[in-house]
Amino acid sequence: MTEVTWPAPAPGAAPLPKMVAAQAGLELRSLLRNGEQLLLTLIIPVLLLVVFSSEAVISMGRGSRIGFVAPGILALAVLSTSFTSLAIGTGFERRYGVLKRLGATPLSRGGLIAAKALSVLTVEAGQVVLIAVVSALLGWHPVVSAVSVTSALLVLVVGSAAFSGLAMLMAGTLRAEATLAAANLAYLLLLGAGGVVFPLAKFPAAVRPALRLLPSGAMSDGLRSVLRYGAGLPVRDLVVLAAWAVVGVGVAARFFRWE
Repeated sequence: MTEVTWPAPAPGAAPLPKMVAAQAGLELRSLLRNGEQLLLTLIIPVLLLVVFSSEAVISMGRGSRIGFVAPGILALAVLSTSFTSLAIGTGFERRYGVLKRLGATPLSRGGLIAAKALSVLTVEAGQVVLIAVVSALLGWHPVVSAVSVTSALLVLVVGSAAFSGLAMLMAGTLRAEATLAAANLAYLLLLGAGGVVFPLAKFPAAVRPALRLLPSGAMSDGLRSVLRYGAGLPVRDLVVLAAWAVVGVGVAARFFRWE
């Protein structure tokens, strides 16, 4: 009788990329099962896109209405996913002890942040495709070139980093209920006064410089400059977004409470 030799057990953690991918998949599945999150990240941006591009809600100035609205809705999609959704989800994960339990696994804090970033970017990629398709059906004709596409993607990525840092700061320092209220309030305020669907020229001249320093204002302006007007790299807007990202991520890393 032939003796069967079994391989020796090799306990240990899986490679970090595999753990990050598995956690990112879990984050995505949780999002797809959450109707409120889907409403926030997909349905509301598309609904606002249709409404503000077809109804004479407010004058958008020179040029087509959809040419103004579409870049703003792209910025709103990033805001809804990397800020509001991330802040609320992480806040309640912290409240219910999910983050504490993950801390007992081989997945490091850096791995968890990487997994959340990967899931956020995946959702945003889907949002960008969906909004671009709907906008094209509504008559959007953006400036498409290597420079404009690269610049727009750079604005989206840096803007996502800025909003994600602010989301983690909020979720890691406030109670879950306070995070829920503050994130939704910020969403509404930035939607109305952040240059997303209303031109900043409609606001008093005294407050316009401050509004342009908001991350939503910088994202909207940057995307419009390259996709609507075919401008080069929006350096000023990228600097504003990078500053928000550095501050948000840096302060969140310092004061985030995992329990």
